[in-house]
Amino acid sequence: MPLSTDPLSVPNLYQSEHGFWIFLSCLPKFGARRQQAILEQLPEFEQLLIHNAATLKALGLAAETIDALEAWRRQDSAHPVVASADGIYRNCLRTGTAIVTMADADYPEPLRHIHDGPLVLYVRGDRSLLGREQIGIVGSRNATRAGLEHARCFAAALGQKGLLVTSGLALGVDGAAHAGALDAGFPTVAVIGNGVDKPYPYRHRTLSERIAGEGVIVSEYPPGTSAKAGHFPRRNRIISGLSRGILVVEAGLKSGSLITARLALEQGREVFAIPGSVHNPLARGCHHLIRQGAKLVETVDDICEELGGWWTGQNEGDPSSVVMKRPAIEGLDSREIAVLEALGYDPQSTDDLCSVTGLPADQLMQSLLLLELQGLVDSAPGGFQRIG
Repeated sequence: MPLSTDPLSVPNLYQSEHGFWIFLSCLPKFGARRQQAILEQLPEFEQLLIHNAATLKALGLAAETIDALEAWRRQDSAHPVVASADGIYRNCLRTGTAIVTMADADYPEPLRHIHDGPLVLYVRGDRSLLGREQIGIVGSRNATRAGLEHARCFAAALGQKGLLVTSGLALGVDGAAHAGALDAGFPTVAVIGNGVDKPYPYRHRTLSERIAGEGVIVSEYPPGTSAKAGHFPRRNRIISGLSRGILVVEAGLKSGSLITARLALEQGREVFAIPGSVHNPLARGCHHLIRQGAKLVETVDDICEELGGWWTGQNEGDPSSVVMKRPAIEGLDSREIAVLEALGYDPQSTDDLCSVTGLPADQLMQSLLLLELQGLVDSAPGGFQRIG
């Protein structure tokens, strides 16, 4: 619940365990490269506060950075950098936004090991999910109907394997992946390029509320920050950084999804891509990635096989981890089970399957695709057949 904004009841920025880290994130000329250089010379950032201006200059800090650090030391609330940090802190209290910094035990461990991990994360929803094993799903904002269905079904199937789906809440593939996970009863992580209190894109405001209630929304941008084009490439490094691998569903050759894939490779993550028709321009990015060494993916088992057993037992104590140990059929809903039971080991037409199951054609095809992703069904001349 948001706290009171009465100045007398709001905790002081300097008294907050997160205050100094918010201040660090506001420091001018203190980007990732400079931060890394400092940590190579000092054991922790707090050591910056015990050195005088001459020493800070010798450490390579700019005059503007030193000036702000000295203002923090003397608790000069009128200094613009201190005032900016204080405004962010109070805005978090007002909006009920959780703050996770590198000093917190539940800061996502994978982000600690990328060269430009954010100093501060602003979170809405279940922050504990950030510690779960994750697979990123990304793709075109203008995905085809088949691409959207792939995103939804892969998200559901990955959830059944005990893997948390992470994406960027954009239109197209991102939104379909989030919705696919939620509709299948699994939480999802949305990494956004704006404040967690400002739904973007507006068409996803309802989806955003679902994610906040059943999953988690995270951003390195403080509450009140509007979406800007330059924010999204930086947002992508967090999607890949949180994830053990990135699945690219559909992407053109100039798609932002290829940026995410490149970042994933630089961070030592796996990259997976779904092939498509040679006539589909949104398949070209995936084909490019496959030629560059990305794993070609046809079913969710292709992802699990490539990842091997790295997640086995890591979610012990988490109810969702039980899913990984069950036969695949136990993770299916009643509709998928009905379709599977209606199938034989000889091909059956979709017309026959609609007649036997009583399902409309669109629901039948969705179930068949999900079963195919699980490796239980395969298409064949004349229809579909059971293989598992």
